[in-house]
Amino acid sequence: MWNRFLLSSLGNLGWVLIQILARTWRWEIHGFENFKKLEDQKVPIIYAFWHGRILASTFFWRNRGIVVLTSENKDGEYIAHVIHRFGYGSSRGSTSKSAVKGTIGLIRTLKSGAHVAFTVDGPRGPRYQVQQGVTWLASYSQHPILPFHIEAKRAKKFSSWDQFQVPLPFSKVRVDIAEPIFLDKDLPEEILEQKRVELETALNKLREAAEVWAAG
Repeated sequence: MWNRFLLSSLGNLGWVLIQILARTWRWEIHGFENFKKLEDQKVPIIYAFWHGRILASTFFWRNRGIVVLTSENKDGEYIAHVIHRFGYGSSRGSTSKSAVKGTIGLIRTLKSGAHVAFTVDGPRGPRYQVQQGVTWLASYSQHPILPFHIEAKRAKKFSSWDQFQVPLPFSKVRVDIAEPIFLDKDLPEEILEQKRVELETALNKLREAAEVWAAG
């Protein structure tokens, strides 16, 4: 009971602090038409992004009913409490190929018409390398992957494995949304691997372009 109370209190505090900080950011959005096209078609989307950009992504995509795959450790439990306040659902599991457990719940979520989201290099990395779970889910469910990246002009980057980024107050924050990736049904392992590399390449192109923008 005490643990639940503590997590709930920390989640509420995290929500308040993020709200205060994020309301000062100035957004610059590229590729929004790629999202809008899927939204107009009312297609459930599989959002794909890097673990280190959780904070800004949580605020940007808030209140859309997106279900997020979070890890089963304590960090994942805390993240779940915070994102619930921003209008997200959560499914506990892993993005690694061997851990299909988390993606099973997301299949039901997509079938119900809701969106889902992956930090595709989480929960422990390697950084900027896509794990297999997201492409398996896209192939099985027949729903598109929407890669996006968020980068701040001025930010605090932590020395964690994912180089977790917290945009500073009043910073410009850039959002880049790539074209969706569609997968055929029940693809063999070698094609899933090709699609995994395609997604990884798309996300890293977005990241590299945004990093050049931030440095400039």
